[in-house]
Amino acid sequence: MRFAVYSGCTVLGRARNYEMASRAVARAMGIEFIDIDRFECCGFPLKSVNHEAFMMTAAANIFAAEMCDVDICTLCSACTSSLTEVNKYMEENFNAKARMISTLRRQCVEYRMGRSIRVKHFVKILHEDIGIEHIRTLVKRDLAGLRFAAHYGCHYLRPAEIYANAEDPEHPFSLDELIRVTGAETIDYEQKLRCCGAGVLAISEELAYSIARPKLRELSAQKADAIVLMCPFCSVMFDDNQRKIEQKFDEEYNMPVLYYPQVLGLALGIDERSLGLRMNRVPTRDLLQRIPEGEGENGK
Repeated sequence: MRFAVYSGCTVLGRARNYEMASRAVARAMGIEFIDIDRFECCGFPLKSVNHEAFMMTAAANIFAAEMCDVDICTLCSACTSSLTEVNKYMEENFNAKARMISTLRRQCVEYRMGRSIRVKHFVKILHEDIGIEHIRTLVKRDLAGLRFAAHYGCHYLRPAEIYANAEDPEHPFSLDELIRVTGAETIDYEQKLRCCGAGVLAISEELAYSIARPKLRELSAQKADAIVLMCPFCSVMFDDNQRKIEQKFDEEYNMPVLYYPQVLGLALGIDERSLGLRMNRVPTRDLLQRIPEGEGENGK
């Protein structure tokens, strides 16, 4: 199974632990990640400013993958939404796709019409292409006794009409199922579908912190062991900015925030350094001490 790994901007700049864990888990799952030098921004920041620029920027990444005849595996939920939307539009509008290729050629970028490719988030690949039952056979360390809160975020499942095999955004389940296959428990909580607030962080930190706060408060009250997510910008809010939110509201959460590949990597027996757990802002040391040694790299 081969995918061109698309890290996007935020992962490379602020979430290298996410990339490290994803690559380590992909290797353990027999997924080959291909790196494409021509990949650039997905165009998401341009969408509300210049829609044509957004379309062309996203299309350039899709064409780069088509030239290599390989599907795209995304790590960022917003990147997934952008690339999937444009890819679907081009599949349904052949002439528009041809026009975009022609425009890029005028910019001295040699793209040609290739096969249609898939764009898929890494968590969706694990859930749908690898499958829960196969993952279950690979688990070496049982995470039973840990209580995790799944955070889906806004773009992983929205807009639903652009995704194949879409979950109902109001009743998501894939991340919960992937957490439970490790032996950990998932928490049902009132703020589960709430936005992290990252979308307004650059405009108003106070508003962004106010949006993130209720989820942190509820999960702290429920004594969750960690928030589990799969979007780098959601992690920017809950992990990178958690101390600022605590200071702003004079509260203390001390809530670890894990990327799902870090959780799965622990269950697969991958060592903590390879999963980038020392790079998480909220310390994970106490949480890791509760995980028993297994048959993997830490449990030989």
